[in-house]
Amino acid sequence: MSISDPIADMLTKIRNAGMAKHEKVDIPPSRLKLEIVKILKTEGYIKNFKKVNQDGLNVIRVFLKYDEGAGPVIHGIEKVSKPGRRVYMGYKNMPRVYNGYGTLIVSTSIGVTTGKKAAEKKVGGEVICTVW
Repeated sequence: MSISDPIADMLTKIRNAGMAKHEKVDIPPSRLKLEIVKILKTEGYIKNFKKVNQDGLNVIRVFLKYDEGAGPVIHGIEKVSKPGRRVYMGYKNMPRVYNGYGTLIVSTSIGVTTGKKAAEKKVGGEVICTVW
């Protein structure tokens, strides 16, 4: 069975693994998924990630991060732009997630970046997801 939205599937796997308190989650690889995971790492939402060849299949292994109370650091992760309704924003209209406590991930002409960095560089693009 094919997946109609692989990015939404990746976000759901990360969200569900965090709620179930798993140490890691494996995701089928793509360049866009790898860029999103890199942003999650630099913003401090996950511990680490690495590309793994497991039984002849390549996967991105994401190591989840938890706070002192053993709760997941990712409280919420939602897909904004969906296959049926793409959402584009200019740099002047870039929204803030939870008044600056969250992160907006945007696909721009300079690559996948956070909403804050896209606004600083004055580029807009497709809003992929929000993380808080």
